[in-house]
Amino acid sequence: QVQLVESGGGLVQAGGSLRLSCAASGRTFSSYVMAWFRRAPGKEREFVAAARRSGGSSDYADSVKGRFTISRDNAKNTLYLQMNSLKPEDTAVYYCAARKLDVRLRAAEAYDYWGQGTQVTVSS
Repeated sequence: QVQLVESGGGLVQAGGSLRLSCAASGRTFSSYVMAWFRRAPGKEREFVAAARRSGGSSDYADSVKGRFTISRDNAKNTLYLQMNSLKPEDTAVYYCAARKLDVRLRAAEAYDYWGQGTQVTVSS
């Protein structure tokens, strides 16, 4: 079992930055593929970014590539999402998720564990 708790959301102006954190319980954090998803009002949940296990590559949605950076600190059991050059269309509830298998990283239904979400609001 893995419990995930997100933090770091808030209100920011367009062009600003935020860093989200996701603290994970348990002693096997490094064995999980970790990801960020988001859900905007009236829209489906969408993939944002994923970080493979130690030493693996990351994957980004085209809409955030070059602006967002996903990282993980396995010693601290924490996942991060650095968000720069934020746009109003980035407004959403952001969720972190975890899974064991390193396949279909963009498929939300393939993730086993989810946090409660943190709200990010970008004003124009």
